[in-house]
This record gives sequence, structure tokens and C-alpha cells, in this order.
Amino acid sequence: MTIEPSANSAELRWPKSSYSSNEGPDCVEVATTSGTVHVRDSKDPEGPQLAFSPAAWSRFLAYAAQHV
Repeated sequence: MTIEPSANSAELRWPKSSYSSNEGPDCVEVATTSGTVHVRDSKDPEGPQLAFSPAAWSRFLAYAAQHV
């Protein structure tokens, strides 16, 4: 995982989760490229982003699904 500035945010497509609403304070957005999965706070789109390799993101999702 790396933390990157949001310089490329405008070039990425940041779809909002269907579980998200405009009323809740807790929302993250995920954008993907061929080699990186970017994660950011929807309330601070110009702020820092986390960046994961696709393999690391897949492992995280598998772990999270088992611990919900």
C-alpha cells in the first residue's frame, strides 16, 4: 500500500457505492486502473489516497468478506 497525493484524481473514474447516501458521513470511493486500486475519502476528494496493487486489494476484500 502507498499513500499518494490526489494529483491524478481528475483522470480517474470514482463511482459511488450503491450502499452510500448523501446523508452519512462515512463513505470511501474506489477507482481502478490496470495496475492500481485507488481509495479515497468521499468527503475530501482532493485529499490523500491509498493505492493498492490489484493482488493486495483482492486479498483485502477476501479478508473483509470473511470478517463481516
